[in-house]
Amino acid sequence: MLDLKIRNADVDDAAFLAWLILTAGRAHVGRGIWEVILNQPEEYCLNFLRVMTVTGDPHPFHYSCYLVAEAAEGPVSGLGGYDPDTQGYPKLMEALPEVFRKLGTPPGELAAGKTPRITASIPPALPGAWVIDSVATLPAFRRKGIVDRLLDHILASGRKKGYRRAQISIYLGNTPAQRAYEKHGFRLLDEWPDPYFAKEIGSPGMARLIRDL
Repeated sequence: MLDLKIRNADVDDAAFLAWLILTAGRAHVGRGIWEVILNQPEEYCLNFLRVMTVTGDPHPFHYSCYLVAEAAEGPVSGLGGYDPDTQGYPKLMEALPEVFRKLGTPPGELAAGKTPRITASIPPALPGAWVIDSVATLPAFRRKGIVDRLLDHILASGRKKGYRRAQISIYLGNTPAQRAYEKHGFRLLDEWPDPYFAKEIGSPGMARLIRDL
């Protein structure tokens, strides 16, 4: 078995988490959700996400929500888990002004103070669910069972916090991801197709998967 350390992310992981979030947003398609929201080159997107992970207050993409798998080379994989009631998307919107102060003018739809249209395609969190998000692994370390180990840890964390079920969302058509999560006890709950999402992302929409904890 690959020698790995599973640990909580910290502020020093900001650059890796930025890559993780951007890569998870791309999933099996070429252009990810963050590139649609920001409408900027990859370098800008990564810098934006790096700053976003270390804001003062927590939100779904804050470093405090993440676990990372670390090999001798450094972090190689990771995922997030959060309480949507206390760290959900409203908290992200509250944290964005801090990001804008550090980076300058808001990009894309955010510049007009609008909620990005693409986010309407994101399935909402079920009441009382422990939400898992932003799962990605460096290419050289894929298909080695690392995500399975991370999932074991993040699900155990949710169970310890008192959650009775977990939820994860995927892009429709991402069959390998769906199969991997189903092997880990998740089942498809529903699908959220959206023509706008299909046009911008190249996937018909998103789906929610759930499992008991």
